[in-house]
Amino acid sequence: MALSINSEGTDVAKYLAAKGVTAFVLKYRLAHTGEDATQEFMDLYADHPKFLETIGKIVPLSIADGLAAVTYVRKHASEWGVSPDRVGIIGFSAGGGVTAGVAFQYTSESRPAFVAPIYASAGRFKDATVPADAPPMFITAATDDTLGLAPDSVALYQKWYAAQKPVELHMYEKGGHGFGMRKKNLPTDHWIDRFADWLDLNSWLKKSVQ
Repeated sequence: MALSINSEGTDVAKYLAAKGVTAFVLKYRLAHTGEDATQEFMDLYADHPKFLETIGKIVPLSIADGLAAVTYVRKHASEWGVSPDRVGIIGFSAGGGVTAGVAFQYTSESRPAFVAPIYASAGRFKDATVPADAPPMFITAATDDTLGLAPDSVALYQKWYAAQKPVELHMYEKGGHGFGMRKKNLPTDHWIDRFADWLDLNSWLKKSVQ
């Protein structure tokens, strides 16, 4: 229903760009709201069945935007001097759901090299099958997630682990929901560094050999 475009978008992109990563920020489709989408979200979330009905129609469109974004960047990779087989996707909260959707629903043209759902809303994928060639996954969330989404992250980890696919999970005790790049004087302040460590471990921070 709303995009946290700075803390979960441009600030992440700037951090990654400083590490030598070419980064793009996606504005995916949202449910229609008034001027205060955050307040509308909180009011609607209290009536969970109505909330699920409201966003149910828009989520497939949001995931389609995620798949289209990966496809577009891969298709135009040579224009930006990047390798099409090193294009990954990261997303937060609902965007984490978009990222998880990409992880489950990609085609050969939209397959990401890696996926990073961060405190993702991913309950809709509880019965989804992990693809045979599923990409590596990095997951971060907080146990005290105020929207109760911590189990979604654990479930994604368990799915990837059971399928014997590369996966890393960081579950913080405190941090709530939506910590993103915000500084809260908590260990969650450094989750992005752990993500960079993981990228480095998998050689995605090293220049590719063209």
